[in-house]
Amino acid sequence: MNLGECILYRDFPEGKILEDMVFLINDCEREEISENGREILYRCVHGLVEMAGMYGFSGNLWHNYLTFLLVNHENAFSMACEIKGPVSGSVNCLAEQDFSFFKKLYEFDLSRLDGIYGTGCCSVICNYENVDGSSKMFNSRIRDRICSMSQTLAEASSVGEFKDDMVGFYRDFGVGKLGLHKAFRIEHGEKGEVVIAPITRIAHVKLEDLVGYEIPKQKLIENTEAFVQGRKANNCLLFGDAGTGKSSSIKGILNRYYEDGLRVIEVYKHQFQDLNEVIRQIKNRNYKFILYMDDLSFEEFEIEYKYLKAVIEGGLEKKPDNILIYATSNRRHLVKESMADRTGDDLHAADTRQELMSLAARFGLTVTFQQPDKERFDAILLELARQYGVQMPSDQLFLKGAAFALRAGGRSPRVAKQFIELLAGGVS
Repeated sequence: MNLGECILYRDFPEGKILEDMVFLINDCEREEISENGREILYRCVHGLVEMAGMYGFSGNLWHNYLTFLLVNHENAFSMACEIKGPVSGSVNCLAEQDFSFFKKLYEFDLSRLDGIYGTGCCSVICNYENVDGSSKMFNSRIRDRICSMSQTLAEASSVGEFKDDMVGFYRDFGVGKLGLHKAFRIEHGEKGEVVIAPITRIAHVKLEDLVGYEIPKQKLIENTEAFVQGRKANNCLLFGDAGTGKSSSIKGILNRYYEDGLRVIEVYKHQFQDLNEVIRQIKNRNYKFILYMDDLSFEEFEIEYKYLKAVIEGGLEKKPDNILIYATSNRRHLVKESMADRTGDDLHAADTRQELMSLAARFGLTVTFQQPDKERFDAILLELARQYGVQMPSDQLFLKGAAFALRAGGRSPRVAKQFIELLAGGVS
């Protein structure tokens, strides 16, 4: 077998184990024993076990590793399947050729390597029991999806079935990091290039858990549903008092609509200059992306908002239909405006005010989250107490909650949650 003969599936970022194992398998087929083959085998097994610890894999680690490579490899075939499902033509034939190579790797009996080199490690990694099923890189859903897919591919009776299984995976779940993960942040690589990096641990907030803000939530839900269904939707500004659930609503939206192809990329102010490159990387993918900007506001001397204005609306290039911007802020007009802006010596003060307010005006939908009144705050306390299993008479709960809110600086869902968590932890 020659890995170099693969056309589509080659140059894997984590392909060193694959290269070494193909070398050992070829020696095995020729019934030859390389001088350093035993050392190479141990190094490969070490890498597979470390990967199992990193990603939470169990079962046949060799098959899990091969599946991990295949589901993450972005190429002309996998990305076409992500958008269209089954494809035809020349690229389909090339994919079958590569899958024929990989099917042989799945079918190879690793115990033969144990026999050649007098080891027992291959039989262990073929039936590996993970000490800890948790993952540092994947959540359990992604881990289980890859482990299940590895079993499916190993059981494929033909190259055609193997290809159909891969096509189905790409169509249903996508390919690469954008297909497997929910949320991302912007980073820079070693050469300064813009990298969209997965966020592996996401708070599993449900919209149903956010109590007392049904009207704002419904506006957000309707706009997001229109977006993921391919209908017209607006950029959205979530504005209001601190601790009222603006950021939690975004997390809840992500968790609800992830299976519908929604992805969120977190963007900070200092990264606005990278937005054009981020958009270039995601505009032709088969997902809906929300560029999420938390706690967005600008001082009058900060000019980053001009980048954002151009991205939202105003540049020559039309913003792709699969991208929206959701921002949260405690400031309605986003850019700080002082009394000096109104009473100073600016000859065109009205123009200056329009400039400062123009960013907020480019969000087609503004959703307001106001500080709760006492009645709503008490309702939030009751619901959170139910969720956390806190048993306390309601009048006592309201009285202690009000006192806690007074010490905390005011009523808000965040303050209510902090109070209930203290009660749940045994602190009265």
